[in-house]
Amino acid sequence: MLKIQNLSASYHGHQVLHDVSFDVKSSEVLALIGPNGAGKSTIIRAASGVIPSIGHIRTNGDDFSLLTPLQRARYLAVVPQAISLPPAFTVWETVLMGRTPYLGFLGHASSLDDELARQALSRVNALAFINRRVGELSGGEAQRILLARALCQSTPILLLDEPTAHLDLQYQVSLLELIRELAYTEKLAVLIAMHDLNLAARYADRVALLVGGHLKAIGTPREVLTTESISHAYCLPVQVVEHPFMDTQLVLPK
Repeated sequence: MLKIQNLSASYHGHQVLHDVSFDVKSSEVLALIGPNGAGKSTIIRAASGVIPSIGHIRTNGDDFSLLTPLQRARYLAVVPQAISLPPAFTVWETVLMGRTPYLGFLGHASSLDDELARQALSRVNALAFINRRVGELSGGEAQRILLARALCQSTPILLLDEPTAHLDLQYQVSLLELIRELAYTEKLAVLIAMHDLNLAARYADRVALLVGGHLKAIGTPREVLTTESISHAYCLPVQVVEHPFMDTQLVLPK
């Protein structure tokens, strides 16, 4: 569903991504992991067209570089990291922005658009916020509204940049459970940048390990999250053990 080929990108003359290639399949959650500065967020921004890049980003044979912003917005939705939402907008107005790629010339929302916005808010347990101003929300509440806006966009590809960064443990778990459920039930290709290796091990089908802008490993969590690879990538001695009551691993600093 999402194919990234030979992707490179630079900031201010400094190359931060080096010839990265991988696919994200339909009904799959692929987590980008790696230390700070590894290039996780850069891949999300390049794939969404926020920053220029070299290489190819394709879906169903279409090269995103040849698509208009409107066409691209019908293929993928993005939950960015730590974005400041317009404080005067209501939650309802903000989520309904996700329908922008489908609105007609006059930009009026239809009853279908309204229903999709309500469904998106319900999925992230935020219907109670519907009339609140965005400026009144906590960081965690705002992050849930960003996800609702992306879900309202109804795209086959979902890109998320540290979506659990401002959430407490309860909402981290519920949000990642929802993302995984949506990937499977609605056949979404989900690419998510994550810092928490243990959450990646639990919720991702595959993980891609980035170090210094290079793709060092890609595979299932068991294949990639090994003591040797994580210790080397993070320059920190770790121990990877079996979770005591789940079929997954735990990454623990020594």
